[in-house]
Amino acid sequence: MYRLDMDQRILVMDKSYLASSFLFIFPIPNPTVMNLNIKLLLLFYLYCSACFSQNRQQELDSLIQRSQGLPDNIEKAQVLSRIHERMMFMDNEGALLYAREAFDLANRINYDRGVANGYLQFGNYYYNQSKNDSAAFFHNKALNAFKEIKSIKGQIFALHSLATIQRESGDFDKAIETTQSILNMYTEENRSNSDLGNFDLRGSEYEVLGGIYFEKGNYLIAVEHTLKSLRFFEKKGDEVRKADALKQLADIEFQQQNYASSLDYATKAIAIYKENNDKIYSSYALNTAGLATEKLGDIGKSKELLEESLELAKEMNIQSMMATSLNDLGRLEYKQGDYLKAFPLLEASIEIAKKEDIKLNLTAALHEMANLKMAQNEYQSALTHINEVIAISEEIEALPTLRDALKTKAEIQKLMGNTNGAYANFSRYATINDSLYSNRKAQQIAELKTIYETEKKEAALALQEEEIAVLNEKVKVDKLTKGLYAGGMVAFIVISGLLYFGFQQRIKKNRIAREKQEAIYQQEIEHKQKELASQTLHLVQKNTFIQELMENLENVKNSPDKFKTEFRRMVMLLKKENASDKDWEVFKTYFSEVHNDFDQKLKTIYAEISEKEIRLAAFLRMNLTTKEIATTLNVLPDSILKSKYRLKKKLGLEKETDLNTFLNAL
Repeated sequence: MYRLDMDQRILVMDKSYLASSFLFIFPIPNPTVMNLNIKLLLLFYLYCSACFSQNRQQELDSLIQRSQGLPDNIEKAQVLSRIHERMMFMDNEGALLYAREAFDLANRINYDRGVANGYLQFGNYYYNQSKNDSAAFFHNKALNAFKEIKSIKGQIFALHSLATIQRESGDFDKAIETTQSILNMYTEENRSNSDLGNFDLRGSEYEVLGGIYFEKGNYLIAVEHTLKSLRFFEKKGDEVRKADALKQLADIEFQQQNYASSLDYATKAIAIYKENNDKIYSSYALNTAGLATEKLGDIGKSKELLEESLELAKEMNIQSMMATSLNDLGRLEYKQGDYLKAFPLLEASIEIAKKEDIKLNLTAALHEMANLKMAQNEYQSALTHINEVIAISEEIEALPTLRDALKTKAEIQKLMGNTNGAYANFSRYATINDSLYSNRKAQQIAELKTIYETEKKEAALALQEEEIAVLNEKVKVDKLTKGLYAGGMVAFIVISGLLYFGFQQRIKKNRIAREKQEAIYQQEIEHKQKELASQTLHLVQKNTFIQELMENLENVKNSPDKFKTEFRRMVMLLKKENASDKDWEVFKTYFSEVHNDFDQKLKTIYAEISEKEIRLAAFLRMNLTTKEIATTLNVLPDSILKSKYRLKKKLGLEKETDLNTFLNAL
């Protein structure tokens, strides 16, 4: 979440320019593109130490009246832009008209900063309409325009909007990279030689990073960044932004099933939002509070909170939030047995999600509708809805959604007497669940690695500061020795000798510490090599197990008398295997840590090498036989031989060159 409270101003040039400054605004994102109920709005404003009037409508009327009495100049363009910022919360289409008027005026009078701001506001408008391609087009134009006028502030605003779009499209790593580039702009050089000055939104960027890591499933890092954000805003005394951080903590706690803690954070955020008349954010926080309350067993209070969230969403015309609240309310109704109330709520949620093309909202509502139809014994209708969920989930590659839908489909087929279909979908559910379990373990490893790297960087900075302090002390000592030289060479020689001795001792101490650290690193590498070998063996054994299990399935599928008994036994075997498996993702994590940049070296030789070819090369590097690789990948050995031949050809190797020897030499 990244925004500046509308009751605060950020000066575009400097604080003395308050009367004619204009505001930037960042977009309100589509909050339901992820399945974590993260309802984030990214609003940008401008701020200084003075607070704005609490009567926003009165100020809006005053600004409109003021704009009508101004000639066509820079001040009028700035006032029109400020009208857009204030009106956007009440009338988005009306606000766009003022943004266009300000942009046209800025073009006529060659006001470059106003033109750049106009591009940014157009991007915000399209973003609010969930038209991300158009939004990205205008935000890139804004970024280039701000670069031309050397406005660091403007670049920060535009980059953040682009990072938001990257985040919503699922390109989390790119969004993290863009956000880090914003943090890197806060340098002393930029503060001295640009419009950055004391302008500081690093707390907001920490909040953004926390949100992205949350969506990636890296909860520990997410909490770490969000708490940094919270402390930043508490120090600044920015209550509304503090509420945003609290809301994000509520979402993280909910996802980790800490429902009481989630409700506590959400309740604190709601109180702040209501005090500041922030209806949009209140709607999102109320939804989180409603879901947490439901999990805690208070259905009546949950319905009350969700209905309040829905009313605010309707008032502010937040389509995605309306779809979410309608779906949650429908679920509560049918779980309480009131199917007549549940159906129109879910139907309305589906209609909004389809109209707005919000696919994850649509899958959620269709899944709940399938559950409702199953509860009403309308199995064919339930099957139709869940098949639609599966199709959309496969299209957008939403594995958790697909996993849950397959499990529901298996339950429906079981109720319809289709045991073969039920088993097939349950097996597919188990496979995906197994994969997600492995991915989660890999995420945990990556999470710990990220924390380790961060701590190393912080330690390096601390060492650098210590060395600077030592150098400063040396300068002081040098001055002292010059003074002593005037009093006698003996004292100078003694002091110099002591300094040299101390310096030698420090070098010796650092060398010993470095050697210890290198020994630790060597032990870690040896450990990871052992783990990699273990994971390789485990991967082969696991796939051998699955192959044998499939052969057993072929033997019993035509024996109805044995089917039920064998079915239960096989399910138990699958669950046992699923509980212990760390799978390919863990193997890949260990492999990349032991064999540094192996995949990058392959890509340097052949840029278009596929992930499957990299995996084959990794197995060959581990000296697995053709049969072992075929068993691991669940294919025929002939297929592996053909793949090896194609890989060798793509790498441009001579006929007499051995592929395994070549890969081992990388």
